[in-house]
Amino acid sequence: MDEPAGATRDSSPTAGSAAAGLPQSLHIGPIKVEPPVVLAPMAGVTNYPFRAIARQYGAGLYVSEMITARPLVEGNRKTLKLADFGPEETPRSLQLYGVDPHFVGLAVRRLVTEGRVDHIDMNFGCPVPKVTRRGGGAALPLKRRLLREIVRAAVREAGEVPVTIKFRIGVDDGLETYLDTGRIAEEEGCAAIALHARTAAQLYHGQARWEAIARLKDAVKRIPVLGNGDIWVAEDAVAMMRSTGCDGVVVGRGCLGRPWLFRDLNDVFLGRPPKDAPSFGEIAGVMREHARRLCEWFGEGAGMRGFRRHVGWYTKGFPGSAQVRDKMGSLSTLEDLEAVLPLIDPTTPFPASALRVPRGKTTGTQKVALPDGWLNDLEDTTPPAPEEESDGG
Repeated sequence: MDEPAGATRDSSPTAGSAAAGLPQSLHIGPIKVEPPVVLAPMAGVTNYPFRAIARQYGAGLYVSEMITARPLVEGNRKTLKLADFGPEETPRSLQLYGVDPHFVGLAVRRLVTEGRVDHIDMNFGCPVPKVTRRGGGAALPLKRRLLREIVRAAVREAGEVPVTIKFRIGVDDGLETYLDTGRIAEEEGCAAIALHARTAAQLYHGQARWEAIARLKDAVKRIPVLGNGDIWVAEDAVAMMRSTGCDGVVVGRGCLGRPWLFRDLNDVFLGRPPKDAPSFGEIAGVMREHARRLCEWFGEGAGMRGFRRHVGWYTKGFPGSAQVRDKMGSLSTLEDLEAVLPLIDPTTPFPASALRVPRGKTTGTQKVALPDGWLNDLEDTTPPAPEEESDGG
């Protein structure tokens, strides 16, 4: 990918020492985020147990997995559980998904009046077909007036609780929406915005287009702009901020199986070189704690089912890890995990070749599904079909 001047990348091992002069923190409303690092919401991943593990490694803002507005308003038990935070969590940051200003407003009112949250992030970037074909996620910013009404309802009902939005470049290269979306967010009182620098058609394919973050930063002057995409090691965050001028970073797939990335990010923003990556024995200890927390939060059966995907991320790149992944599909108890971990020698060092191994969603590109007639009248403010629980973006 060719990148214009001002958006070049430098992720060399010395990039961490170049953090001098970069912002050491950012403010999202009254919340000071130090260092300027935000955990991206990821469905089935950024629940309380994962957030607790990541938070042990470093400060920042840790956003919950996405919940859907209408089920929250209707008191759906599963949705309310997803909206829960641990007793010690602060600030409590939640991502909300909705396509109807009425239900978004009611959902925000409930979250705020019940004292459930300190920050609300809204999802306008999900590329999942079952979401976009209903007009949600990355499809919704095409309807600028509807987007404005949704954001306005959220900010109005949130009161002093800051509202941010996260979005993509657009549906595809012919339907880019990010600059208009950023301006609408600024005009309607959002506290910050975050751009995943890919289109919905790209999914998670190829390199993120950091030059779009730089253009968004030039277009939006009064609120912080955060960048998201391809932060696999701490030095990538420094490189992104230097090349785009963004005010902070959002970390998603880079922390999957690597929660110590937040420790490394703390280090580079303080001008220190990151510590050596942990050995497999140390990683096994993190895995045990993560699994235990999931079981305590969801119950052992559900907790271990949720943990299965993490086993692959934690072990990817280690010699012999294929055996572990082969067995991860049958994990159902903490004892099962203890039987799998000895397949890798605990003294095995972290393989340098695994630092940038893609994790999480790595599918190719797609033709984005939109509702019939969605492009006929982009000024239409009619909400699309009722939202459903989504896979997140």
